[in-house]
Amino acid sequence: MTTYGSFPGTRPRRLRTTPVMRRMVAETRLHPADLILPAFVREGVNEPVPIGSMPGVVQHTRDSLKKAAAEAVEAGISGIMLFGVPEEEKKDGLGTAGTDPDGILQVALRDVRAEVGDDLLVMSDLCLDEFTDHGHCGVLDEHGRVDNDATLERYAEMAQVQADAGAHVVGPSGMMDGQIGVVRDALDQIGREDVAILAYTAKYASAFYGPFREAVGSSLEGDRKTYQQDPANARESLRELALDLEEGADMVMVKPAGPYLDILARVADAADVPVAAYQISGEYAMVEAAAEKGWIDRDRAILETLTGIKRAGASTILTYWATEVARKLGR
Repeated sequence: MTTYGSFPGTRPRRLRTTPVMRRMVAETRLHPADLILPAFVREGVNEPVPIGSMPGVVQHTRDSLKKAAAEAVEAGISGIMLFGVPEEEKKDGLGTAGTDPDGILQVALRDVRAEVGDDLLVMSDLCLDEFTDHGHCGVLDEHGRVDNDATLERYAEMAQVQADAGAHVVGPSGMMDGQIGVVRDALDQIGREDVAILAYTAKYASAFYGPFREAVGSSLEGDRKTYQQDPANARESLRELALDLEEGADMVMVKPAGPYLDILARVADAADVPVAAYQISGEYAMVEAAAEKGWIDRDRAILETLTGIKRAGASTILTYWATEVARKLGR
């Protein structure tokens, strides 16, 4: 005789029985509006240049970038974050191509704004590393160290030219002390109170940036450990968060995303502004490489990584899969 009382009365599996049931009770949902597409535009090329370590991602021409922006609008994502790749001979110690109104990044900003207007948030990386011949995110002093305050002066000028070129949002990413306050003051001084700041609040000195350096043609010598955060530290991120908010950040970011979900969760719990996370080049490359080998299911892995980032607290995710994923979510 069966003793029915020995079986469980509470069965969580009842809420997992069918796709419709699982969809209805899902606690975390991805939406196209959650996504931002990082994009690279290269000076002096006539065709998009594939990035070997990031299959499916290219250094755009001005024309192909405009097409990518239009596709992003059609897919329903919220923004595009632009990175400029200047001709090698235009790099110098001060990164002057980054503040030249006719530099590749400013030209691309004008192109994209002309293409999409206000239908897509046009965002601009505010950093010198793509434009310096030494590859660092700032100006070097006589000892070869990054000079924080001299770099802030360059960031102020950069913010103004990017705003003039049409950026809706600037993203100071160099991890200089005081960068948000300086950028906010610089924008306000030219009457651009409408331009928002996405602060790279917790940007770690990560091994996962490798493919990105190919993407931007980096000339980096050494490393960035004196200004990007130590991967061993967590409380430091909350200190950076407090400073960025005090200085006027409109949104904050954790970068990378996947290896730092604990940091993302802590920042999301503490912040009273939208929180972004950047799924960086190395995260992208690992999934693509494993999928190419047949070791993982590519589409499932992409959605799982993005869902995990959203579940950890990100309101917005920068990902190289943004347009592709948005199209699938919109079905």
